[in-house]
Amino acid sequence: MNMNKLKIFSITLTLFSLLTSCKEQLDVENPNQPSSAALKTESGIISFGQGIYITGFKDLKYYDGVPGYFWSGAIGFHELMGDVIGTDIANVFINQIGCPDQITLDNGTVLANPNSPNTQLNFLRITANVNSTGYQNTTYYEWAYMYNLNNACNTILANVDNITFTGDAETKKNTIKAWAYWWKGYAYSRIGSMYYAGVINDLANGEVLNGTNGNYVTKEAMIIAANSNFDQAATILGSITSTSDYNSVLTGLIPSFNLTGKGGLLTPAMWIRNINTMKARNLLVNTKVANMTTAQWAELLSLTQKGITATDYVFTGRSNVNGDFLAPTTGTVSAKTTGPTNTYKITERLIQDFKTGDKRFTNNFSQRSSAYIGEVSRGNSFFTRWQLVDRRTAAGDASVIAFSNTNAGAYELFLAGSYEENALMQAEASIYSGNIESGLALIDAVRSAQGAGLAAVAGTNLTLAEAKEELRRERRVGLLFRALAFYDARRWGVIDPVTSGGGRKGAVALSTAGAVSTNATINYNYLDYWDVPDNELVYNQPATGSAVTKNPRGL
Repeated sequence: MNMNKLKIFSITLTLFSLLTSCKEQLDVENPNQPSSAALKTESGIISFGQGIYITGFKDLKYYDGVPGYFWSGAIGFHELMGDVIGTDIANVFINQIGCPDQITLDNGTVLANPNSPNTQLNFLRITANVNSTGYQNTTYYEWAYMYNLNNACNTILANVDNITFTGDAETKKNTIKAWAYWWKGYAYSRIGSMYYAGVINDLANGEVLNGTNGNYVTKEAMIIAANSNFDQAATILGSITSTSDYNSVLTGLIPSFNLTGKGGLLTPAMWIRNINTMKARNLLVNTKVANMTTAQWAELLSLTQKGITATDYVFTGRSNVNGDFLAPTTGTVSAKTTGPTNTYKITERLIQDFKTGDKRFTNNFSQRSSAYIGEVSRGNSFFTRWQLVDRRTAAGDASVIAFSNTNAGAYELFLAGSYEENALMQAEASIYSGNIESGLALIDAVRSAQGAGLAAVAGTNLTLAEAKEELRRERRVGLLFRALAFYDARRWGVIDPVTSGGGRKGAVALSTAGAVSTNATINYNYLDYWDVPDNELVYNQPATGSAVTKNPRGL
């Protein structure tokens, strides 16, 4: 393989040693080639499987320490465009990714996008998504991480059948296969939900020239492939026969510091419900609400009724003192938003969506002594009066969800689906299918689970419009920092131009002098699906018959 190329599916050689029997850091062995001797033993392939937490979310050719790795950087881009955080920091162009075209304040003053060439859409095309920008290409990161993850899974699948296992060999082999298909489904889901096209590659690096192919497919085809991998995992999980051997392997695949809280050891049935929730997400976030059909609402309802329950374990991440997977003070969007001077700042629009009396607000946010205005030449929407409180130093009510805690291992990061997400998708399907009360009851259940302390909305005779507004607000609040805010803004049409019915009206926004508007209009006009990164296209040109790799919007 030509090592000068930037083909992002190759696995970086990363070797971590098992330091203690308690597995205090990741026991990862990620050889460069799928034929490595380390992948020929039971312990070796389990160690390699655990390595997806590094290859999929941490190790890349490029890195910028300000946005950070996947869970603070690539996910931070989502939350910036979802307008729950803002920033005036210019590294990797993050200030420009979350900068609306303009904000019209109450007095008619227009805060235009100060960045050249003055729209996020044009900036992505002209400046950011160009191979020569290297690590500054914002669109590179999620693509690169997910194809690293996909290749690791392909390597697992290329080797697992050739290994001699102890105990119930079939169960152990199938558990590892389910692991690989689950994470392949996850990777393809993220590609299909963020990029206009993608590559379906089921061969490990080394099995095919340069490790990939130039057959780009549509984002819709990527989601079909994602769901197919999820289905393969579910079928395998349904055939598990030895609980002890299944538990033994899964315990080896998940780092011990992640096996706590909601991140306990999933049973096969729990895992299948996690899969149903992810398939429901794939349907919901990739379809505009205005375009959802009766059949799609019914499918969403069916999937979520078989999705994650309140008592299920899910896939979570935790920090540890070594920062092996997540660093306590920098590893997540939450950590990088905590306090008054961090990389990201809480936006006025997020605070606006909390209902009066919500304990999730009073236990997690405080007002600054003075508004943060920062560098006004770098944006127009990050000005804020609020900050995220670190529950490490301000413990608050233990019954209320913590949106930040920078103690090692204290903050629970949801890597995939959660009970709250599943319940709110089910609520949305119910409301849009005419069963408003059932949907509102699920919203109440999520608020109760997070300790919001709010009065129930079910049984209060809300109209359809009022029920939709409860849902909208709860998804922004109850699913904070779970990388769903941008997807929602896209499917609700919020990121569309105001002239096309998009944008946000009645918004709270600050002037450059800190004056508060309560009825501002924000014209985001963001690109809904990113073009395939130029870092990929330069070295992996589309084959004849490939799908279009650039979103036609704005071309």
